[in-house]
Amino acid sequence: MTQQPQGTPTAQPTRFRMRQKLTMMVNRYEIHGVGPDGAETGLWAFAEQKRMAFKEQVTFFADAGKTQPVFGFKARTRMDLGATYDITDASGAPIGQFRKDFGKSLLRSTWHLTTADGRVALGQERNQTIAIVRRVWGLIPVVGEIPIPFLFHFDFTLPDGQVVLSSTKKPALRDVYEVELPVVDGAQPIDWRVAAAMSVALDALQSR
Repeated sequence: MTQQPQGTPTAQPTRFRMRQKLTMMVNRYEIHGVGPDGAETGLWAFAEQKRMAFKEQVTFFADAGKTQPVFGFKARTRMDLGATYDITDASGAPIGQFRKDFGKSLLRSTWHLTTADGRVALGQERNQTIAIVRRVWGLIPVVGEIPIPFLFHFDFTLPDGQVVLSSTKKPALRDVYEVELPVVDGAQPIDWRVAAAMSVALDALQSR
């Protein structure tokens, strides 16, 4: 039996917190457990994403020392705005996939997420007005160089409209995201590793 990495949850959670730390060459992401009172319960996973990578590949580790990989995602093709990303566990077995809908994302960022059990969810920016304002902001000379002051959130829904994943960006000096994995019709929430991979992609690949 495979030993559970230290710090990772022993049961499928319904929420976690993602923190981003910026450096010159990489984006660093920390996935933290969150208790009923909102306090963090420990680091579940740590990942780094190299900027300007031609073929995106992100590996999540059990700790910041990067001694034990626990899952990751990788693009199938290079330099493809609509590339499919495969999410795999520590052994390389597939546990999900996602891709960006480039056409729909011109006005409102849109993603397609598929879980290991075959559920397909559509993810979009929660507020279409803010989505449009963000795009206009980036086109204005000088102003476009100023960090976007608008928070943006995502909801992933099944064809019947039920939410299976939501990512809410909190106002903070560094990017902090509250991620919720609702229970739908009594079924198991989606795998937290799939949700973590998708949450990092929403930040790291959003401008791709």
